[in-house]
Amino acid sequence: MKKHFYLLIILGGFLTIDARACDICGCFMGITPYDNQSSMGVLHRYRSFNGYQSLNQKKHFFPEGGGLFTGGADKEHGGSHSHNGNPTDFEVYRVTEFRGKYFIHQRIELNAFVPFVQNTTQYNQNRKTLAGLGDINLFAGIHLLRQIEVASVQQRLIVGGGLKLPTGHYYRTNNEGIRYPLLYQTGTGSVDYFGYVNYIAGYKKFGLSLNSSYKINGQNYYHESIANSSAHFANLFYRYHLNDNWNINPSLQFFYEYTKGEKFKGELTGEHKMNNALLGPGLDIYYKNAGINLAFQLPLFQEDIGHPASAGRLVLGLNYNFNQTKYLFKSK
Repeated sequence: MKKHFYLLIILGGFLTIDARACDICGCFMGITPYDNQSSMGVLHRYRSFNGYQSLNQKKHFFPEGGGLFTGGADKEHGGSHSHNGNPTDFEVYRVTEFRGKYFIHQRIELNAFVPFVQNTTQYNQNRKTLAGLGDINLFAGIHLLRQIEVASVQQRLIVGGGLKLPTGHYYRTNNEGIRYPLLYQTGTGSVDYFGYVNYIAGYKKFGLSLNSSYKINGQNYYHESIANSSAHFANLFYRYHLNDNWNINPSLQFFYEYTKGEKFKGELTGEHKMNNALLGPGLDIYYKNAGINLAFQLPLFQEDIGHPASAGRLVLGLNYNFNQTKYLFKSK
């Protein structure tokens, strides 16, 4: 039986900012036994914020009106969107992403992510969901180390980078013609650039993946931007091989994100700083070439910034790996 190196596909989700969530490492696509194989998939990410930390308010992973796949009915009856400590305030960000990966060489992969975004916000009983195409992401990765084994430890090192295109709507307005805040929109209106490094090691049935990314965010037509951001992701997983068709891989995942927040004309506004860490379990189930990916994380640490606090994130994925044997460029 061919020996596969289990690859943790966590590349690229850091490309899309889930608005307020700033989910630059919403990158999880699962642990897959398919090495250097092109693939396609769908990934749904959910991130919720509610409860004011300074007021010791209880957080709800699914606040009323902030469902996993869609928001409640809009309720715009006027009033302030300011943060006055209302316990019903929340922000929920959802991204359903269509992903494609193509290996043009055994060591070079090209990726494209097309997101559909749904952002639901509620402040002082005013609720609104903005939905539509998000910002498309294009990037490439180079596998510098590929199935290198030292002292029975298999290793892989991947570096890459790309850009986020301003394809999402970023100038929607309410009935009074007032534009919604940038982080509620489905797009940012800016061209952003990013780079990442991913190191993966496996020993017997255990594996560890470490990923760090840095994102340089551009400015949109309204002179708005998000401060440059970074994210770090660690995943400890166990590979359980049932038979030639089935693989089950439970994992423990750690995620840390940081950005100084919103900027206007290059100056920080003091809004929406992100400095938090999350921890939780994951599970990947593969039958032949098809896989299901699950991940659930709760806050481990978060800085109080006067906004609704992070309540956690959930990731659901489906993907299919092709039996690729030919590449556009052959190895020497």
